[in-house]
Amino acid sequence: MNARDKLQVAYELAFFPPRLHKTWTNIRRNETVDTEITGELLKMALALHQTLPEYGYASHRALKRLALYQANARLFGTVSFLKNILSYLGEEFTPPATVPPQWVRDIGLPEFRGQDQHSSPLTRHFV
Repeated sequence: MNARDKLQVAYELAFFPPRLHKTWTNIRRNETVDTEITGELLKMALALHQTLPEYGYASHRALKRLALYQANARLFGTVSFLKNILSYLGEEFTPPATVPPQWVRDIGLPEFRGQDQHSSPLTRHFV
């Protein structure tokens, strides 16, 4: 999995509740393909919820989109859920003070749709 794919999955885990729910279900059922990469991606997802950086980000549009994603995710208790999953996995993690500027990208999320809404190509192979 390249860096771009990891960032895409981290955004989905951080801001797309069906993806996070599917990941949690897989962890609970011991169906996770690679627990090491899953832990890394969950940590990245939690880091995406930190304070926005003041400089070094890709674009103003990407920064606004990330801020909107963060605000919408608060409705679902995503930050607490991510922390609880990491705790369940025994993963110690202290998130950075701000979102790493290189992670502020204009990344879209899957649309909410039907039964298979959390099945992107990456979902089937990772987490």
